[in-house]
Amino acid sequence: MPPRVIVTAAIIERNGAFLVTRRPRGVHLEGLWEFPGGKCESDESLAGCLEREIREELGTPCEVGREIFSVSHAYPDRIVELHFHACRLTGEPQPLLRQEMRWVTRQELRHLDFPPADADFIEALVRGAEPA
Repeated sequence: MPPRVIVTAAIIERNGAFLVTRRPRGVHLEGLWEFPGGKCESDESLAGCLEREIREELGTPCEVGREIFSVSHAYPDRIVELHFHACRLTGEPQPLLRQEMRWVTRQELRHLDFPPADADFIEALVRGAEPA
């Protein structure tokens, strides 16, 4: 059985747009768009993981809100347990890992390539579900 990986994603909305980043080369699912976040370490809470990942990826602290969606998805080499949390940045984001970063509207989300695990959540956002 493939390993289970617990992953968090920050849903950051500002002025009707969501912050997304593109996965860099050399990582699982490279080139796909994602909501910022990452893998939890074994001793980390979901909120702690998001706080760390946002500081590392975007260089700003964040306030982690409630979990708004979760999903488990089986890829050939791993099972990803993905937790989406509403978050608010307390600073201005900078792409510290040289990743591409964009603010996109709900409708633009459906035109970007996201990992398969994100599909149901993206569809809910496009239909107008409230993330916060």
